[in-house]
Amino acid sequence: MCIRDRHNIWYLSIMSKLILVRHGQSVWNAENRFTGWVDVDLSEKGILEAQKSGQLIKNLNINIDVSYTSFLKRAIKTLTAILQENGLELKFNTSWELNERHYGSLTGLNKEETKKKIGEEQFKKYRRSWDIPPPPMAENDKNHSLFSPLNPSIPVGMIPFTESLKDTYKRVIPYYEKEIQKHIKENKNVLISAHGNSLRTLCKYLFKISDQKINQLEIPTGNPLIIDFDNNLEIRKYYYLDETRAKTIIFNQ
Repeated sequence: MCIRDRHNIWYLSIMSKLILVRHGQSVWNAENRFTGWVDVDLSEKGILEAQKSGQLIKNLNINIDVSYTSFLKRAIKTLTAILQENGLELKFNTSWELNERHYGSLTGLNKEETKKKIGEEQFKKYRRSWDIPPPPMAENDKNHSLFSPLNPSIPVGMIPFTESLKDTYKRVIPYYEKEIQKHIKENKNVLISAHGNSLRTLCKYLFKISDQKINQLEIPTGNPLIIDFDNNLEIRKYYYLDETRAKTIIFNQ
């Protein structure tokens, strides 16, 4: 459908919205620890952020037609709070492909202490580079995802021991293209509650961010990012609902 604005210019109307929400602050976020696939809970602040996300989305006065989240409770509880704030049925899709990036042997470590130990340059490479993963986690590490009760539904051999952002991209984007994008094509509003790095990979894909620039992208906790698509699946508008905590979105760079 095309509509005409007050300057008599025709353009494609907005068809659907994609709402991206990084989970509210987790307990390990508050402690400044690498979390990855460890299934930690929301902090008290994180619970409030999740509830506020729901309130902000409610103020949009739109329907949420379909929702997705990861296997991890911090994202699931954030999504649950949003749906409850909007008076919606707690019905959603969960997928391990939307899990946070696996931080390998860094998992559980304090970020500042790790930076001092390995040096700032190496720390930045492990944390923010596109294709450099941290050293792999040992199989007997107590934090290894193999010990998670959620993992029987993950295909054999797919649970990582470490991941770069590129590795995370390779699981998030195929899932998005296969399972989520079809709803946007059907003019539905889609909500995804996930994680800093799984959402960074999705933003890289949607906003065409280069490998060199993706290290500059930050996703704040508990602040919905709204992406408006036209009926050609082109992005027409994007904005955070809490402008006081918004981060810059890099587009086509």
